[in-house]
Parts: sequence; C-alpha cells; structure tokens
Amino acid sequence: MELELKKPLLFFDIESTGLNIASDSIIELCFVKILPGNEQRIKTWRVKPWDYVNRCQRPINPSAQAVHGISDADLADKPTFYEIMDEVVQWLQDSDLAGFNSAKFDLPMLAEELERARKYAGKSCPIDLHKVKMVDVQTIFHTMEPRNLKAAYRFYVGGDFENAHAAEADTLATYEVLKGELDRYPETLKNDVDFLASFTERQKIVDYAGRLVYNEKKEVVISFGKHKGKTAREVYFSEPSYFAWIENGDFTLDTKRQFNLLKEQFEAEKKAESQRKNTPLSEAEMEDVFAKLQGKFGQGNLF
Repeated sequence: MELELKKPLLFFDIESTGLNIASDSIIELCFVKILPGNEQRIKTWRVKPWDYVNRCQRPINPSAQAVHGISDADLADKPTFYEIMDEVVQWLQDSDLAGFNSAKFDLPMLAEELERARKYAGKSCPIDLHKVKMVDVQTIFHTMEPRNLKAAYRFYVGGDFENAHAAEADTLATYEVLKGELDRYPETLKNDVDFLASFTERQKIVDYAGRLVYNEKKEVVISFGKHKGKTAREVYFSEPSYFAWIENGDFTLDTKRQFNLLKEQFEAEKKAESQRKNTPLSEAEMEDVFAKLQGKFGQGNLF
C-alpha cells in the first residue's frame, strides 16, 4: 500500500557517538523524503561529531562503534553538523516526520544538534520540531507485533535486509515496514499521517527528555525530582530558583529551552498583572464600579 500524503513525509535515522542525548553527537544522518504521489528522495550525511565547548572532534564510544562500525578516523574530514545545518533544515521544512523508535532517540538527538548550532555557532533555525507531526513506526509495530526493526521487516515486508544499523538501510527499511503495517492492519490503521502520528504518540511531552509533560488539564507538569507532579507554574511562583538550577544543571539544551520558554511566559504574566494593579481605573471603569456600588448599596448610601 502506498502512502496517502497531504505533505511530504520525511523518514530519518541517526547513528551517533553514543546514547546520551546531552553529551553525544550525530555521526550519520539519513533522510528519505516521500512526496505526495510517492516520489522518493534520499540524502545521507556523514558528520564529524563536534564538541563545541572544547572545540574538538568528539570521540565515538566503543560500544556505539561496535554497533554501527564507524570510527573516529572515518569522520575526520567530514563536515560538522553546523556546517550542514542549512541543508538539513531545507529537507525538514514543510514535512512531517517518521522513523523507527525516533520519538525516543533520533528526534531528541536531532533537536539537540539544532540547539547546539543555535547556541554555540550562532545559527538561526526556523524549525520547531515540537510542532512537527511525528509517526513512530516502532510504536505501531510494538502495539501490533512487539519485536525489533529486523523482525518487523521480515514480518511485514518479507526476507531480511542487508546493512542493518547503517542509517540509509535502516531508514529505507522503516519506510517499507510502515507500508506493510498499513497493508496488514487496514481495519485499525488509517493511511493518514495525522492519524498515524496520534496513534504512535504516547504520553504528551513538552521536552524530548520528558522532564516536562502535560496533565489531563493540559497544564505543564514537572515529571521528576522533588517537584514531581507539580505544575511548572506552581513551582515557578513558589521557587523561581528551581528554574535557574535547571539552566545550570546537566540537562539537554532542549529541556533547558522549554523551561526557559515557560519562565518567559510566567514573567510576562507577572509583569502584566503588576501593571494591571498599578494602572489607575479609566473613566469607563470608574463609572462601571460606581454603577455596581449603586446597585448594591443604593444611591443614598454612597456618600
């Protein structure tokens, strides 16, 4: 079954120096863009992982290298992420996203690289990945048939695929698996990105690390530590220094950014409330107050 798309759907996969979003980096990135009508475009980058603080190439964790087979020497002459960022953003623009387990790792890692380029290299980024629809093909697979990508490919497509854990092979396999899932579960799944993004979304998170989540009232709630379960608003107005602790702590840049956006929102609300209290009533507001007092106490009791 081919995909029915209203806008491009960008499948992507990342290989990295390790699994720590805050301290590891992308070393390989593949995009497979499926256009409405199912035209397919592919772009793969090898990336020199850059440590912006120490201004040097970030080393690959040996356990990660054992999985993807990419060495530090393989990347020495490759561009850094901030050097390819403009092209990456062009691919991302006007597209929904899809991947295999991408909501938990690839998407947060991509967001972190964008934040680093913005913070340390002064790059502007018009893309807010939090506002992009994301279809996680693994979530569909695990809901229907819990296994991994290789098993998913065998189950939905047939046979095995070569070069597992190479970004391009994994990305193309993920595209084929999603089409196979749509073929197999027509009574459960809709061939529609809005539906699939909603189907694969679990807890509604604010930042990719899940430090901030939405509750049933759609309020932003802190999900860890001593303030777990409290709204961010409640914590800001009772302990504003907590937000400074987040900014200076060992958290991802995306988490810090979302806390800072909330802080800016709360500060603006506090300033507006202060201005409202200190602003004299207008003539119309005075007349309204006078009329209400007349109604409550009567004309003769006001003076």
